[in-house]
Amino acid sequence: MIEYRFDTQLLIDGQNLSEDAINDYITNNIEGDCLLAVGDEETIKIHFHTNTPWVLLEYCASLGDIYDVVVENMERQSNGLQG
Repeated sequence: MIEYRFDTQLLIDGQNLSEDAINDYITNNIEGDCLLAVGDEETIKIHFHTNTPWVLLEYCASLGDIYDVVVENMERQSNGLQG
């Protein structure tokens, strides 16, 4: 069984974005693993495995415009189904 089921990826467009602040907030407030938060002050790419992707999306939407959102169910994928 997969501990964190949803592979969640998205882009955030905003102003004065900080990779470190975003990384720290997600690490301390949203349960999951495999976090990547990379980019610059205007665009950040997020990749995160979690059981609560809606919490991640809500937080990211508070930072700016989110787009290219992908949420894949890795448990279904591991069972040979479409995620």
